[in-house]
Amino acid sequence: MPSLDRRRFLWGTTAVGTAALLVGCTSNETGNSAPDAVAAGSGENSRPGKAVTVGFSAPAADHGWMAAMTKNARAQAERFSDVTFKATEGTNDVNQQISQVETLINDKVDVLVVLPFDGKALTEVGRQAMDAGIPVINVDRVFDTPLAYRTWIGGDNYRMGVNAGEFIASQMKAKNIGSPIIGEVAGIDSLPLTQERSRGFKDALARSGFQVGPRVSAQFTSESGEQQTANLLQAATKLDALWNHDDDQGIGVMAAIDSAGRNEFVMVGGAGSRNMMDLIKADSGVMKATVLYSPSMASSAIALARLLGQTKGIGDLAEHDIPASITTYSAVVTKENVDQYLDVGFDS
Repeated sequence: MPSLDRRRFLWGTTAVGTAALLVGCTSNETGNSAPDAVAAGSGENSRPGKAVTVGFSAPAADHGWMAAMTKNARAQAERFSDVTFKATEGTNDVNQQISQVETLINDKVDVLVVLPFDGKALTEVGRQAMDAGIPVINVDRVFDTPLAYRTWIGGDNYRMGVNAGEFIASQMKAKNIGSPIIGEVAGIDSLPLTQERSRGFKDALARSGFQVGPRVSAQFTSESGEQQTANLLQAATKLDALWNHDDDQGIGVMAAIDSAGRNEFVMVGGAGSRNMMDLIKADSGVMKATVLYSPSMASSAIALARLLGQTKGIGDLAEHDIPASITTYSAVVTKENVDQYLDVGFDS
């Protein structure tokens, strides 16, 4: 994990909804994507068209989620015979990323796809690209102004919390537990995204007459997840449910649960790692669901960039142009539907 967490400036995301929207208009079966990389669909606009050079910039691929972002972007680009993919070396140095994006601008790429390490700090270089006539797809961590991007694609942190809360509430009702003890392992509390997730979780539980019980805040790292979950479990001798905001962090959360020998509760994760999906499918422990926040958004961003470069819209929409923003949906993955979502799982 970088010292400044990958989600410090993001609004959140799963791209399953977006990928579905792009089906029928964006994919080209001319290449092979990596086994765990997600590609958009196929259809009318998938036929090779105008050549498009897509510049790509993202933070360092130094952990599961971010590595999957870059991998998905590259694999999606390779599916298009009419796309040239120019990626910079991933970096967590803001000034270096700015310099790299400036180089792509000077190279006169047709479209830029930028996942900024720091959305605020990269805003000005996004504006430079737009002013130079290069449309920018702003991925995940939003720039300070829409003047810095043509289209933003990201997710809904509040809905992520809502869907986690609604799933847990349904589980409690199914078990006839009237006053459940519901724990929460959050991310970095100072971040708006964490606050939004927690607010959605609290609101959803309140609709069912439930409330959040013991709560700790981790740092989106396995190490902090293990330490903070150990603290929570020690303080709470009984739990009925637990929501962990982040599946990369969840590696440590699960380690703490295993060390404590606890299995009396149901657990929901967040983001949609393949590790957690495998546990959900096995259905042999506490892990029962994860709320998606998928790096497959990077695949969709490349597909959108190609359409922008070719002046095409999204199939099945009446609008002639790509929307200015796309907010994806945080689907809940359970043992009943996990096979449907394995393709968007990433390795923590």
